[in-house]
This record gives sequence, C-alpha cells and structure tokens, in this order.
Amino acid sequence: MPFIAAVSKIDLPYKIKQTEVKKHALEMFTANFPEANRLIFAFDNTEITDRNLSEPLDYYTQPNTFEERNNEYIRSTLEWSVKAVEDCIKKAKIEKQDITDILFVSTTGLATPSMDAQIINKMRLNPHINRIPVWGLGCGGGVSGMAKANTLAKANPDSVVLLVAVELCSLTLIKSDYSKSNFIGSSLFSDGIAACIIKGDKHQNTTGVNYVSASSKLYYDSLEVMGWDFQDTGFKVLFSKDIPAFISQYINTDIVNFLEKQNLKLSDIKNFIFHPGGKKVLDAYQDALGVEGDFLGNTRKVMNDYGNMSSATVLYVLEKFMMDGFEPGYSLMLAMGPGFSSEMVLLKVD
Repeated sequence: MPFIAAVSKIDLPYKIKQTEVKKHALEMFTANFPEANRLIFAFDNTEITDRNLSEPLDYYTQPNTFEERNNEYIRSTLEWSVKAVEDCIKKAKIEKQDITDILFVSTTGLATPSMDAQIINKMRLNPHINRIPVWGLGCGGGVSGMAKANTLAKANPDSVVLLVAVELCSLTLIKSDYSKSNFIGSSLFSDGIAACIIKGDKHQNTTGVNYVSASSKLYYDSLEVMGWDFQDTGFKVLFSKDIPAFISQYINTDIVNFLEKQNLKLSDIKNFIFHPGGKKVLDAYQDALGVEGDFLGNTRKVMNDYGNMSSATVLYVLEKFMMDGFEPGYSLMLAMGPGFSSEMVLLKVD
C-alpha cells in the first residue's frame, strides 16, 4: 500500500496572540455591531492562544476590495506553497523531478490557471505532472486530499504524489460584514499552508506510515450547515451552531461502521488525527467517542498554537505526529466540512 513519506507546515511570519486579535476585532465591530461586547467572550472560549496569519494585523483594518484580497491570496499562496513543497522534498529525500502527481486543495481563494499550475511553473517541476486542483471542500479538504493522493499512489506503485493544502481564511474577512457569523469566524479562523508527499509501494518505505483505506460521507439535507455566501464584496462565511449536534448524532456510528469494514474496532485506533473545528467540536468528539485519556491532545495543541486553518489544519496535526512519534498501530484521520460531510482516512503505523 502507499505510505506517507513526509509532511511540512508553514509558521507564518505574522503569527499573533489571540488577545491582540480580540482587541482589534472589538475595535472593528463595536460601532456597527452592538452585540460585539456581549459576544467578545467567544475569542476566549476558543482556547486558541496564537493565530497563524498571512498579513500583519493592520492589513485587516484597512479598506480593501475582494479583487485586492484575492490577488493577495494568489501571491501569498504561491510564495508559501513553494516554501512548504521545498521543505517537504528535502524531508522525503527526493528530487523535485521525481514528483508524478500534484493535488492542490483550497477553498479560500480563486485562481485560473489553478495554483498547482503556478507551483509547477514557479518551481520548474516536471511539466508532465498529473495535476488535480480540488476546490470547495472546506475543512474536510485535508483528509479528502489525503485519500485522493493515496488513491493515485495505489493505482501507480511508482508514483510520488504531492499534496498541498492552502487556506488563507483571514483574506476572506469582509470588513463591512457586521453579521454574527463573521464576528464569530474572526475569533476562530487562521491561515495555514502544508505539503505532504505520498509514495507508491515500489518505493522504499522509510516512515512506516501506511495508507489502509478511506471513507467519505455526505449528509442529506444539510447544505446550509457550512459554506460560503458569494457576494459582490467577497466570501461571506456561513456556519451553523448545529455542527456539534451533527457530531454527537452521527460520528460514533460512522466511525464504527467504517472500521468494521476493516475488521477493526474503535479500541484498535491508537492515534487520532482529527481536524480541530473549535473547542465545541472537539468536546463533541470527546463525548461521542468516549475514548479514555487525552486522545485529542495533538489536535488541541495545533488548535491552541495556530487556530482553525480549515483544510490545512489536519495536516499540521499529522506533521506533529510525524515529528513527535506515533503509537504503533492504527491511526484515524478525520475532518468534517461543507456538504455537510465527513472524511476519514485509516493509516497503519509500523
């Protein structure tokens, strides 16, 4: 089976304390959003300590258009993607010309030619690379991208697949949107860039982090739970307070059913590589699964140190496991995103 050869993440230069973001948000919203003073506690309840931001904090207080923000998305995405890919290539001990496939995952900006093409051009990668831009999966994109990358590597045992996930959530902030969803979103979402290299099984496995299987599920009649409302001014964030309720209702059964197909039980999972949607989401996972101990410790640590970086976040969690070490055995990657949907990948660590 394919295996994960390396993972790299970016610590952005404008990483900032949540307390500073809270202060600026209150200044931005108070005059036009009377509920700001009542809801400001949301910044503390996230349990986020630091936020990964692609721009200095003052950038978000200045007037700008959707066109200007999207142009900055393209510029910044290319710059930081190249750095993440270069680092991942070094970790995987390959040459850039070895890459056979590239998947680029994002939901926070628009580009045509797509960003994968721009990365190939900038880095002078093999021009014959099979490329797949994946857009619109939101927070579920990192796990879905991992599943798709491994499917490619399974189909071609000689392949070297590059997965890149970029979410510059902060650049979607509409300064003139004084809605509750925008205010709450400003307490939670951050920017993240991660790269991962997956190799087919004709390559020497140097990490022992093996792909086993994947699952994707769309929940009917839940389209309004999470997504974008596209407006002249940009991407207006939509997300529902019902997300923890979805987790409580479905996730235990969904995981159990997925594992049963592999002749496994929940107790067989030694490492939980979950996307941290927020404190309430993580609490819902903990209550729904009933696993003893701090099984979401790495997930919480990434959320504390970076914030919610949408699809890239789960790859930051994976990178932490790769650096700090796994408990040998099975590992489960999981994220939920627009649709409303869930994405799972089962790994086995030797």
